[in-house]
Amino acid sequence: MSKDNIIQDKSFDFAVRVVKLYRHLTENKKEYVLSKQLLRSGTSIGANVEEAIGGQTRKDFGTKINLAYKEARETRYWLRLMKATDYLSESEANSMLNDCDENLKILAAITKTIYTKKD
Repeated sequence: MSKDNIIQDKSFDFAVRVVKLYRHLTENKKEYVLSKQLLRSGTSIGANVEEAIGGQTRKDFGTKINLAYKEARETRYWLRLMKATDYLSESEANSMLNDCDENLKILAAITKTIYTKKD
C-alpha cells in the first residue's frame, strides 16, 4: 500500500477490523446473518477503493469511489443495528462507527472533488 493514499490505507485497515469482528461475532455470539452482511459491505469499501485506483478513466474512478461510499453507508447501518440489538457493546460499536465515519468523510471529500473539478 502507498503511504500517500490515506483512503487506501484506512479502508484496508477497516476491512481487517471488520474481518476480526466477524470472527468474534460468529465464534462468540453465534451470530451469522447480520455479521455476514457487515463482512460483505465492510470489506467491499476497500475493494472498491482498490478498483478505483486502478480505474482507466476519471468516470471509472468516480463510479468505484461512489460504490465505496455506498458500501460504507451500508456498513454504518449494520453497525448501528448490531449496537441497537446488543450484538455489539457500546464501546465496540462506537469504535467501529468512528472508523467507518472517518472513511465516509474521506470518500465524500474525494467524491466532491471529482465532481467539482474540471478536466
